[in-house]
Amino acid sequence: MTGKTSLLEALLLACGAIAKKGSAKDHGTVGDLATDAKSRGVGSELSVAGAEWEGEPWIFVDAPGAVEFTQEATHAVLVADVVVVVVEADAVRAASVSPLLALLDARKIPHVVFVNKVDVAGAGGRLKETLAALQSASARPLVLREVPLRDGADVTGFVDLVSERAYGFKDHEDAALTRLPEAAKTEEQEARREMLERLADLDDHLLEELLEDVTPSHDELVANLRTDLQRDLIVDVFLGSAEQDHGVRRLLEALRDEAPDVTVTALRAGVSAGDGALVQSFKTVHAPHVGKLSWVRVWRGEVTDGLVLGDDRVSGVHRFFGAKVQKVPRAGVGEIVALGHLDALHTGGGADHAGAVVLPWIDALQPCVAMALRPVRVGDDVKLSGALAKVVEEDPSLRIEQSAEAHEIVLWAQGDRQLRLALERLKARFGLDVRAEAPQVAYRETIRRSASQHGRFKHQSGGHGAFGDVYVDVSPMARGEGFAFDETVTGGAVPRQYFSSVEKGAREHFKQGPLGFPVVDVKVVLTHGSYHAVDSSDAAFQQATRVALVEALPKCEPVLLEPVLAVTLAAPSEFTSRVQRLVTGRRGGQLQGLDAHATAKGWDVVNALVPQAELRELVSELRTATQGVGTLAWSVDHLREVDANESERVVAARRKARADARG
Repeated sequence: MTGKTSLLEALLLACGAIAKKGSAKDHGTVGDLATDAKSRGVGSELSVAGAEWEGEPWIFVDAPGAVEFTQEATHAVLVADVVVVVVEADAVRAASVSPLLALLDARKIPHVVFVNKVDVAGAGGRLKETLAALQSASARPLVLREVPLRDGADVTGFVDLVSERAYGFKDHEDAALTRLPEAAKTEEQEARREMLERLADLDDHLLEELLEDVTPSHDELVANLRTDLQRDLIVDVFLGSAEQDHGVRRLLEALRDEAPDVTVTALRAGVSAGDGALVQSFKTVHAPHVGKLSWVRVWRGEVTDGLVLGDDRVSGVHRFFGAKVQKVPRAGVGEIVALGHLDALHTGGGADHAGAVVLPWIDALQPCVAMALRPVRVGDDVKLSGALAKVVEEDPSLRIEQSAEAHEIVLWAQGDRQLRLALERLKARFGLDVRAEAPQVAYRETIRRSASQHGRFKHQSGGHGAFGDVYVDVSPMARGEGFAFDETVTGGAVPRQYFSSVEKGAREHFKQGPLGFPVVDVKVVLTHGSYHAVDSSDAAFQQATRVALVEALPKCEPVLLEPVLAVTLAAPSEFTSRVQRLVTGRRGGQLQGLDAHATAKGWDVVNALVPQAELRELVSELRTATQGVGTLAWSVDHLREVDANESERVVAARRKARADARG
């Protein structure tokens, strides 16, 4: 999506909420003011602004369009009365909104399309291809509400297909009524007929009128459009240029006349009838000096400062205008406000006076890139853990992983920009300087051949000594079988009470093999040994087992294993060949299949196997190759042997890291 923040500025200007539009280039718009990531030039979080138009209150929510912040945008969509999907007159870019359209269709959320920047040279000529791309991505019929007026390649205005009035564009002014040129009448009549036919497919009375060649009235058409939009049966398409204020007021008029109100939306959101206030949180923020703020939609009743919702008492009701926050005594049905100190309310959850209310929501997206985080200041580990918990509560598409094996705190995200934003928040909001580095890959090692080895541990230091003596066979097992222990001891050479000691010693030793990684898929068999009636002990037999394995494993040709991921890469079909080349171009990447996307029309899904070590670069290259819209999901599939060159590099890096840690 492109031009969303510019459209918000134009809408606020049309409502008289601002006297002058800010510049997206200078990060001076209302939407930019609401983000703590101005320097990136791309919105990373929601911006809410209230306004009034023609005596009615309006609330606009500007959602981020980048794929890394899809979770944030999705949460806003779920509580909206109507969604305006902003696209350019570009068929390739239009296809990128297919996942959003699929979500809106699946959730039956009313939505319209605003084709932005139609004043750009050549945009009018690309409109037909853009609409075709949008229709191929939409499960609902697109209903073009306007056709452009052209002067050569330039779009100079539009014709409203409902009123059949023509409007001419004037820079930074509302479109003015103008004469419909003779040359445009044929196109207007064809487009209007197509609009009527699409509406007639959903209304028998209108179909009868068309068959009888009766022209439906303006009011009847508006009523049909209103009903069909509110039932999510059609997708209206409007044209304009937010930068130049073209078509913006016409969009406002249509939304005023046809969009559903909060009572309709509340039913769609699963809100039951009842008394008293009911709210649903769609965003959580931990603000400095304020504490937890829950951004909520008020579905029912009135919220006041001090009202008890669930187990908590509201501490402050706040309205938004971008970064500006105003404390108010109350908020009514349909409003979006921030409520303070509702500690038990989580994002997506609802609350009323009786307690928590379960409402339909959406699962968190699976993250695909990660960083290992370490605090710069000694002693900040506990503070870091607490701060990360709050950051993840703010953005459920982040995930924290505590790696006991690597002694790391790993933060998973949708991409590098989201990770950088998380680091900025840790510093700005929690005063934490954090060092970020690539997390360790969970390499394993195994063996290729078998060996038999004797191990003895004997220690005498006065009084009771320590004695353990074992003979073990070590052999490889099939991939994925883990570890197995057995014994074939005869004649009581090793008392049965020490069998478990040998097994325990082997398990402990296999936590780090000769290459420096945990050992898997190995079987150890205790075949013989000896003991001392006084000096033998559990600890002595564990030590004897370690002595044997230290000698045995290097003889068994140890090899390095790496985790291989089953990945699903999704992108518009025109990028499919690029995505396939990305996979085959990665070390160890293997294509497994190609399918049409189950829900996003015009998209393909490439299934592949890729080493986990290649995941981060693959995600980055996928976004670059697909104009920032490609997505990736993954799961661990199996372990496989690493080639010799890569193995040498990994083992050398491991040894160096351990040497550095020892000082």
